[in-house]
Amino acid sequence: MPTVHHRDAEPRDVPLILRMIRELAEYEALLHAVEADEAALHRTLFAPEPKVFAMIVECDGEPAGFALYYYTYSTFQGKHGIYIEDLYIRPAWRNQGLGKGVFRCLADKACREDFGRIEWSVLDWNSDAIAFYERQGAVAMNEWIRMRLEGEAITALAAPTSDGAV
Repeated sequence: MPTVHHRDAEPRDVPLILRMIRELAEYEALLHAVEADEAALHRTLFAPEPKVFAMIVECDGEPAGFALYYYTYSTFQGKHGIYIEDLYIRPAWRNQGLGKGVFRCLADKACREDFGRIEWSVLDWNSDAIAFYERQGAVAMNEWIRMRLEGEAITALAAPTSDGAV
């Protein structure tokens, strides 16, 4: 049985995190969408008051995966939560309990801090991931549609109207 260690990311991990982000994006056929670079990861993950956090998963001393998450808030619950932006276990280390270990670490954090939920998104074609999440007790939120504003849509929305009103 391999020795597994989950730890908070450190600044020295940024090149590794970026490499694994790219590995994940390649798996999801989204490598073309990766804009992050080491400077952006340093700036956001290790800011004086970071708003996003990363966990490194090591197996027998080797980097086996990572999770990137941030805090959310539920007005209905009146509690914070955790949103997992990315969870990636490298192919050689899959099916050995490492992903479940990430969920256990985050569930422990949620319990300690009295958070109300842990949420994430999964691509609808990724049946292996969906099955894994369901085995952890997750429930698909099929009645919700995830929406997004990005790039020029944000800029256009933020721009004042011709009469100066915002």
